[in-house]
Amino acid sequence: MKIARSITAGALALAAGAIEAQTVQAVTPIATLDVSRYVGRWYEIAKFPNRFQARCVSETSAQYGIAAEGTLRVLNQCRTPEGTMTQAIGEARQVGGSDSPRLKVRFAPAWLSFLPFVWGDYWVVDLDEAYELAAVSEPSREYLWILSRSPTVDPARYSALMQRLAAMGLDSAKLEKTPQQPD
Repeated sequence: MKIARSITAGALALAAGAIEAQTVQAVTPIATLDVSRYVGRWYEIAKFPNRFQARCVSETSAQYGIAAEGTLRVLNQCRTPEGTMTQAIGEARQVGGSDSPRLKVRFAPAWLSFLPFVWGDYWVVDLDEAYELAAVSEPSREYLWILSRSPTVDPARYSALMQRLAAMGLDSAKLEKTPQQPD
């Protein structure tokens, strides 16, 4: 009898987990991305902590610009604990058509571009109509960045974005806010 109850309880727990998993959307990018509107400066509002930004303590931003051969130039910068600004220059390319929100980004030297593992997924998963507030992630949900055209975001807009990201299974509790200096 105890074994039957244990098996039943286990089956119910698995079924509940399966139902819960079905309610979480896959991480999918937005339908289309107008790169000409996306280029420019974006301030990092929050991010999932990651190893390659471990020394960034504030004022993190990314500047995207159109480069040769249909690629984007990426300039990331941030302030370190010592108070200096550090920069990383990279390249991004769209995967798919010219309106694809799926990009691959690399910060490794150009001569290593032929190696697939130097390119990381960069999927725009949320973007407002004005191209002022964005969320960037990738299929494994390991990375997430909240980006804004201004150093601050209206709390109601941020909260609404968090709800949309939660529906994709992105854990907003993992986000760490990035201190920014007002313009």
